Amino acid sequence: MRIALCQMTSSTEPKENLAQVADLVRQAAAEGARLAVLPEAAMARFGGPLGAVAEPLDGPWAEGVRAVARETGVTVVAGMFTPAPDGRVANTLLATGPGVEESYDKIHLYDAFGFRESDTVASGERVVTIDVDGVRVGLATCYDLRFPELFRAHADAGATVSVLPASWGAGPGKREQWDLLVRARALDATVWMAAVDQAAPDRDADPEAPTKAPTGVGRSALVGPDGTVRARLGDVPGLLLGEVDPAEAERVRQAVAVLDNRRL
Repeated sequence: MRIALCQMTSSTEPKENLAQVADLVRQAAAEGARLAVLPEAAMARFGGPLGAVAEPLDGPWAEGVRAVARETGVTVVAGMFTPAPDGRVANTLLATGPGVEESYDKIHLYDAFGFRESDTVASGERVVTIDVDGVRVGLATCYDLRFPELFRAHADAGATVSVLPASWGAGPGKREQWDLLVRARALDATVWMAAVDQAAPDRDADPEAPTKAPTGVGRSALVGPDGTVRARLGDVPGLLLGEVDPAEAERVRQAVAVLDNRRL
């Protein structure tokens, strides 16, 4: 299955970002992609009032994503914010395309490095997978990357691919942690990892300097189930195309049966 990792820089304006999403999905379709993955917060970047931009899954932003998915015949996964019952929002991935209509609310909230996502965001509870052209794909978001259990749950549900839209926070060692953790989660669950980050919003900024909100460091990557990096972007917006082969995940699982050998 051909997959497109669509690295972008979101603004605070959902309509502008929807236009970016639509353009990237069309580029992905022109390159033969069957799955296009956009970052976390593709709807609107962190750092502004999320409640002001949150919309339900049948709202205009989500409908705009569905429209370009229908137009291109590509399944799209994109990060947005939806209203939560307690007045906060949910950090939601919309997954939509041929035969696919699903959503995932981020389970692990980024209460770390001086940022408290849980103050404004309510956590999700469901492990979610989708099927794209017969390939089962698990959905995860950003800080979920630090919790290997979720990716093993994807594998237990039959997934051979996990997608991880993110808006990774800058700071000391954070790019290295991103690179390491993306590879580690592929190895933990013997899945293909498609990790799609927001591009760094300021190319001239020191990536080791922490920011007030997690706005991305780039370095989106496609990692094989053996932990090897197959392709990677830099810190600027771009489109990364790659092939994921479920049979390779099965071969790795036969050689290194970490899922079968678990004791805890």
